[in-house]
Amino acid sequence: MNSLKGKAVLCQSGGPTAVINASACGVIQTVLANPDTFTGIYGGLNGILGVLREELFDISKENPSEIDRLKRTPSAALGSCRHKLRGLDESKADYERILDVFKAHDIRYFFYIGGNDSMDTADKLGALARETDYEMIAVGVPKTIDNDLVCTDHCPGYGSVAKFNATAVMEAGRDTEALWTHDTTTVHEVMGRNAGWIAASTGLARRSDQDAPHIILLPEVPFEKDLFVAKVRECLDRYNRCFVACGEGVKTPDGRYLGEAGGEFAKDAFGHTQLGGAANTLRAIIETEVGVKARTNRAGTAQRNAMHFASKTDVEEAYLVGKAAVETAIRGISGKMVTLERASGGGDYTCTTGLADLQEVANGVKMVPPEFISEDGFGITDAFREYATPLIRGQADLEIGDDGLPIYARLAKHMVARKSGSDYKIR
Repeated sequence: MNSLKGKAVLCQSGGPTAVINASACGVIQTVLANPDTFTGIYGGLNGILGVLREELFDISKENPSEIDRLKRTPSAALGSCRHKLRGLDESKADYERILDVFKAHDIRYFFYIGGNDSMDTADKLGALARETDYEMIAVGVPKTIDNDLVCTDHCPGYGSVAKFNATAVMEAGRDTEALWTHDTTTVHEVMGRNAGWIAASTGLARRSDQDAPHIILLPEVPFEKDLFVAKVRECLDRYNRCFVACGEGVKTPDGRYLGEAGGEFAKDAFGHTQLGGAANTLRAIIETEVGVKARTNRAGTAQRNAMHFASKTDVEEAYLVGKAAVETAIRGISGKMVTLERASGGGDYTCTTGLADLQEVANGVKMVPPEFISEDGFGITDAFREYATPLIRGQADLEIGDDGLPIYARLAKHMVARKSGSDYKIR
């Protein structure tokens, strides 16, 4: 155990998930259980933006039962953001501002729940703290439905979105099967900008040859129209229908996104091309080239916040990484992200936690490996099924109200008085 004592601050970043609040609960409850190390815990309102703006709230003043309810609450209860801090040379003033806020409130522990960009921010902030001799521990907590963080077997959030989409495809596939004489093909688009882990998970729905999806399009496999059209025709000959699952990040052989939305140069706050039109593009191809009617399904943000059908395994592991992050900090370890490590060998699925360097996580992207993709590029292998099936098992516990709907946590967010001076202009 280290001798550093002070407050902790917890932030959430990026797209919400069904289980990101379970990770927050793991952090909060473990911090509150260790008063010898932590003098309190604050939340950053809307992630790192809340720290930059000195918009902090005192989590220790929240009702304990409401904190516990976070384990059964989707989205990001502390508020999230898509604000990316650049390198230390370019955005040093922002990092210095964060440290000034930390110093003003005696914040010595920083827990950041997020993906690659969040781990990069935590890494650079820790580097500046060391450079300026400010004692602070930064630990990352993994979060992304995309499942594309390196160094970890899988990511909290993935199991639940996989369970949701596999079931959605299973059910919508039965719809197409029943009405193929009119709605002959269906294209189901899922999230996944660069990696096809979510699209691949829809393949879990295919228990028999008849079941949807008949075609899976992954960003890892360049989209070639002629091959796709031929595969659709093959499915129509065999099943009288065709169900296609596609990732939003599917690209043509020249590297262009199939579903670029809002024009060629439409970008989001991170500078990423805005996606969301892959299904519409595929529908046009099917109707024009094959000559049959196609419908499109897009779950949108509902797929990543579906706590009503979240994986129990996912919830438990999300809490586990939050708890492990605090235990890591108590040991005096900084500059790491908690990882999930699957036990090797036969027997039942088990998973423990490990640690990876923040810098290594920030600079990598984990793609779906070739051994998980079928030889023709339009499906998954048994190896992927063995990998993903344990992650979707079990049903998350829900608290249901008298009206028949889930009861979710809502934090009171008692704001903390500013101590660091005037407002800060976000760069």
